[in-house]
Amino acid sequence: MAKVQAGRYTAAHEGGLVVFVIGMRINSWWAIHRWWPVAMAMGPMISELYRNKELGFLDAQFALTPGGPVTIQYWRSYEHLEHYARHGAKHLKAWKDYNRKAAAGSKHVGIFHETYIVEDGKYESVYVNMPKYGLGRASGLVPAAGRRETARRRRGGDNEPAVAE
Repeated sequence: MAKVQAGRYTAAHEGGLVVFVIGMRINSWWAIHRWWPVAMAMGPMISELYRNKELGFLDAQFALTPGGPVTIQYWRSYEHLEHYARHGAKHLKAWKDYNRKAAAGSKHVGIFHETYIVEDGKYESVYVNMPKYGLGRASGLVPAAGRRETARRRRGGDNEPAVAE
């Protein structure tokens, strides 16, 4: 189990970033020969990315949903993500295999991805009594105090808005 960071923290990341969500949906659980190879393709890609930080990959978190596995990835920029998608050895092999074996005429397994390009100052995070998670795991944690105490300040704002009484 991951070590809990007691206290209140925020992600140390500065600048823009890309959040990339990718997953698969198992449409026919009994067709394991169709979806198992797709499920197994993500691990080698993530390993390749962790070994080659110059590719712009920051970190990934995994989740198992009722439909299948999902990975949330954090990237330094869209250009880094796109370069890996077009030139990453493990990704190209997985994509070709998927299109040849699973996608062609088969509805047993589906894949999806969503890409979010987040500008500097357009995100914030807080982690209270949590292990390192998400963007905080990708970039490290700093205390959520002072200029990082509130969501507005973490996004670069100075004052809290007035509350109408």
